[in-house]
Amino acid sequence: MLTIAVTGATGAQGGATARALLAAGHRVRALTRRPGSPAAHALRGLGAEVCRADLDDRASLEAALAGADSLFAVTTPFGTSTEAETRQGMTLVDSAVAARIGHVVFTSAAHADRDTGIPHYESKRLVERHLRAAGLPWTVIAPAAFMDNYATGWTLDGLREGTFGWPMPAALPLTLIPAVDIGAFAALALQRREAFAGQRIDIASDERTPGEMAEILTTALGRPVAHQEVPLAQVRAWSTDLAAMFAYFTTHGLAVDVAGLRRDHPEVGWHTFADWAAGQDWDTLLGVSSRCPAG
Repeated sequence: MLTIAVTGATGAQGGATARALLAAGHRVRALTRRPGSPAAHALRGLGAEVCRADLDDRASLEAALAGADSLFAVTTPFGTSTEAETRQGMTLVDSAVAARIGHVVFTSAAHADRDTGIPHYESKRLVERHLRAAGLPWTVIAPAAFMDNYATGWTLDGLREGTFGWPMPAALPLTLIPAVDIGAFAALALQRREAFAGQRIDIASDERTPGEMAEILTTALGRPVAHQEVPLAQVRAWSTDLAAMFAYFTTHGLAVDVAGLRRDHPEVGWHTFADWAAGQDWDTLLGVSSRCPAG
């Protein structure tokens, strides 16, 4: 049994990782800025130890990491900035070094080790470099586009009107993954340190075009859904970062070896987009107002 610290434990990726590790019988130390939140209480109910920690407070990080065997590390620029993400990620790595953590699994983004020009990929790339230079056993998992974003934000707003608005052509494929599969793969890497140490792995569980996704959503929602290509200029007016991401998806693609991952790691229980869509409570989701675009 390992003691594993999980950052972002009340968020999508960290929460999925914490739940996967708890289900496997490990001790989970859930790090969060808000230990009194409903999500933190839910993790306590599952058996996690919840610790207050702030990525901008190194002392709180070192205290929360003390005695842990491994660390699941996640960072985000959303709500702060790419500069803050890089600073916080480096602080987290340095805190792991000080706490003598035996293995760090950092979740980045597929293709973030390339010259994408996407701001929130470049910030993660800098954290990856810092981690590799830190001298700790490390693994980088790099998820493709999040399926979960299709049940939030502007996409959900469009679905209420029967439209799957997405800033890509209808016939262009995109690799996808839900948070539950990210958590399952992260838990696998954390439990098999020797097999995964020193590896950087792009991960995805399916590949679909926006046109195919609209057809799948039609089935899942039980109502017609048509793809509508959102102009990049409209995205750029909201976020130059997200516009750069969708421009990269359109011009370069987001290739990930989905078949190889399914073959080599069947224990993850990979979900297709149809699996994910069928598992959402669309009646409830479509009845809730949403204003923010997907990130």
